[in-house]
Amino acid sequence: MKFNFDFAGNFKIFGTMSALMVAGCLVLIFTKGLNYGVDFRGGAEIQVKFKETVKLGELREQLNAANIPVSQVQTMGEDGSNEFLMKIQASESDLNKVSEEVGMMLNQKLGDKGPEILKNDIVGPKAGAQLRLSGFQALAWALLGIMIYIALRFEFKFAPGAIIALIHDVIIILGAFVITQKEFSLQIVAALLAIIGYSINDTVVIYDRVREVEVANPMSDMKQIVNTAINDTMSRTIYTSGTTLIVAICMFALGGGVIHDFFFAMSLGILVGTYSSVYIAVPMTILFNKNHSLQTA
Repeated sequence: MKFNFDFAGNFKIFGTMSALMVAGCLVLIFTKGLNYGVDFRGGAEIQVKFKETVKLGELREQLNAANIPVSQVQTMGEDGSNEFLMKIQASESDLNKVSEEVGMMLNQKLGDKGPEILKNDIVGPKAGAQLRLSGFQALAWALLGIMIYIALRFEFKFAPGAIIALIHDVIIILGAFVITQKEFSLQIVAALLAIIGYSINDTVVIYDRVREVEVANPMSDMKQIVNTAINDTMSRTIYTSGTTLIVAICMFALGGGVIHDFFFAMSLGILVGTYSSVYIAVPMTILFNKNHSLQTA
């Protein structure tokens, strides 16, 4: 499949659009804030399984009636498995007490359904804050490592564009989580790290082709070189990103509540990462190439 689009001709339009989206997401992140999960905020996660059929609404109603500060209740496993995950917010001193109250409520109100607590994980607010810091540090170290790799693999002029594109991807996804108020947890940090790896792989493929075309046509204009490189790799981008996106959307729609948010981030990340490889990373390479040419002239 051969493409012949003028990608370079639209760089300013899409660059401006991306800058506005990133600015809007940053405003949302710093004003409204992320909805941190139990991992990062502190609280308790209790997994319970019933021998008899229990509806999600029934369980939620009993928790509310007992004044238990539950933030989320979701089903787990296959339909009819009668397995649920409860996420509870409470201060560090009250966590054990709240967990005991959940056990008492299950036995008193739903004892005839055969409740069995499979898991009871407690995370204190201080531990949650440390996990939150570690999660964002992992993202920062991943970006730094990728910048060093790109600078060594290609030239320095390629590295800033790759990092700016990845930061763009992360901020857009964080903004989506603020807008939807989906829980931001350790599994979402894992999704962001996977997206960073996926996005940089797509960027490297385009960069590699840019370098090949540049070596073969040293007198050509950089915009022409970039257009040729993107068009040459576009079929590969469509096939790989398209098939991965189909899988991610299927898992998002059919995979169940436990992995729902993870694949929401992955689906959005594949779209945004593919876009940023073309319209963020490559234009920055042209910009840094111009600066380099001016400095050496």
